[in-house]
Amino acid sequence: MASTTRLVSGLLLLLTTLLPFTSAAPSSGCGKTPSIRSQQYSMTVNGKNRQYFVKLPDNYDSSRPYRVIFTWHQLGGSAQKIVDGENTNAGGVLPYYGLPPLANNSAIFVVPNGLNAGWANQGGEDVTFFDQMLKTVSDGLCVDTSLVFSTGFSYGGAMSYSLACSRPQQIRAVAVISGSLLSGCSGGTEPVAYYAQHGTSDSVLPVSGGRSIRDTFVRNNGCTPVSPEPQPGSGGRSVKTVYRNCKADKPVTWVIHGGDHNPSQTDDGRIFAPGNTWEFFSQFAGSGGSPGGGDGGNTPPTTTTLTTITTTASNPQPTSGQPGTVPQWGQCGGIGWTGGTVCIAPFTCRKQNDWYSQCL
Repeated sequence: MASTTRLVSGLLLLLTTLLPFTSAAPSSGCGKTPSIRSQQYSMTVNGKNRQYFVKLPDNYDSSRPYRVIFTWHQLGGSAQKIVDGENTNAGGVLPYYGLPPLANNSAIFVVPNGLNAGWANQGGEDVTFFDQMLKTVSDGLCVDTSLVFSTGFSYGGAMSYSLACSRPQQIRAVAVISGSLLSGCSGGTEPVAYYAQHGTSDSVLPVSGGRSIRDTFVRNNGCTPVSPEPQPGSGGRSVKTVYRNCKADKPVTWVIHGGDHNPSQTDDGRIFAPGNTWEFFSQFAGSGGSPGGGDGGNTPPTTTTLTTITTTASNPQPTSGQPGTVPQWGQCGGIGWTGGTVCIAPFTCRKQNDWYSQCL
């Protein structure tokens, strides 16, 4: 009998080490009177004053560990614009990327404000900003530290990618909307659940950049790479690719569409990024009992099961003496960049950091 008991105990221990980690990891703020409210805050990071907003769920409960979702704005945007939302018919974003109605009061939202309206992440300062915000929120509120997410459009998507590279132990999953390698990738060798979407007609950050950073996590997550590349559906409709054979609890989903550089791309008039992002984030549940949400009326894209092969690219430098092809605000250089390097007149290609030069 004793040997049987030891055998059963050993099997149970083995199973707990093999199963994906899903139990909540309550932060130090659990069970305490909250020291953070839904408002704007500031902090000093590397000697610079930084600002961010926090949005609490309705009827916040200090005994319940909540998800935390970081939402990063695009170049030229601001935290205030993410909070307020913009005109989606003119390429703007829904408030908080449209996620609060879907989260159904199961998440705390953190909205950082970028230096010079972007995320150049010089010397890793924006990653340090993330670290300090996460610690502050975790100390002041009840957070499930195993359920920390990040999303953003354009430069904000690049910052989410950068966090997936540099903070794989803190970030549970990211959703990169029309991103590229703009904010660096320190580390970038460990698996992180990864969702991304991009348009084949993107005139600011070409789809090749989105595919390249996606392939980092196709590789890291052990997914099976195959070809050809997924393409948009009829009329440019979005097509969803769910990769096969990824590591347990480390999925990769890719959505390709025929549109331009737009966080609010639609299928039949319905913005699909919020529903896709929430569907991806909400599959990860701690024991905090976070409720799921609906799809917000978003039409799901066609589902495929294709995957792709990791590729690498050179780093061409901007050249002169040829007609300009890159529009204002477009990328024109940086590590791994293979697109156009000459701006249309009267704009010039200006280096923002090692990974990103832009026509200004």
